[in-house]
Amino acid sequence: MSNNIAIFNDYLSKGIRFDGRRLDEIREVEVTTDVSKTAEGSAHVKIGDTEVMVGVKLGLGTPYPDTPNEGALMIGAEFSPLASPDFESGPPGIESIELSRVIDRGIRESKAIDNKKLCITKGEKVWMVLVDIVPLNDDGNLLDAAGLGTIAALKTTYFPEFDGVTVDYKKKTKNKLPLTKEPIPLTIYKIGDKLFVDPAIDEADYYDARLTVTSLEDGTICALQKGGIKPLTTEQIDEMVALALKKAPEFRKKIGGKK
Repeated sequence: MSNNIAIFNDYLSKGIRFDGRRLDEIREVEVTTDVSKTAEGSAHVKIGDTEVMVGVKLGLGTPYPDTPNEGALMIGAEFSPLASPDFESGPPGIESIELSRVIDRGIRESKAIDNKKLCITKGEKVWMVLVDIVPLNDDGNLLDAAGLGTIAALKTTYFPEFDGVTVDYKKKTKNKLPLTKEPIPLTIYKIGDKLFVDPAIDEADYYDARLTVTSLEDGTICALQKGGIKPLTTEQIDEMVALALKKAPEFRKKIGGKK
């Protein structure tokens, strides 16, 4: 491991990566929506060889007591051995819980969904937005791929038919989910004094610290999430945020946002 870190540091010092990319270069990104016939919204995202599927279901539920006229968002991620030999079957692990919480926080803090428009009967019945994230192949940077896929899926979510009593999931209406903003996460990684984006799997274990910056089209920051064992100074955080905001439009244009 230490020898690999030394080799990686040598590459970074030259401004390149193991695969020849620049430090700030993102692998090819592909986003396909409406990939599931049974979901109300869905997306498949590829970043390099990393693949993630995201599905959105709209279900009926009872509102929380403190928000009787609002629906709710719930995001879950399931990491299975299908995607990586490092993942194990069973209850969600720390990595999957963190991924879902980071994406959830960005959407909640930005107030991307108009939850009041999810209310059917105040205090009694609301729509619940349920997001399932399923990695298909982990070749690094699952978090950003999942975050991009979540917004792409939410953006293409339509309500099923509802007659006031029963939901007909076989029929979609023309009413879209009230998504008012599109928060996109982008993660910056740091090793030594070098910053880089979008690590492939052979780079993912070497970073000292990382910072996920969730932002809107206008550059407004919705959420920050630090990871890694090393601390960050204020100056380093500022530098990482600036790089994230610079690169975010590359993700955003893949879902139809402004460049």
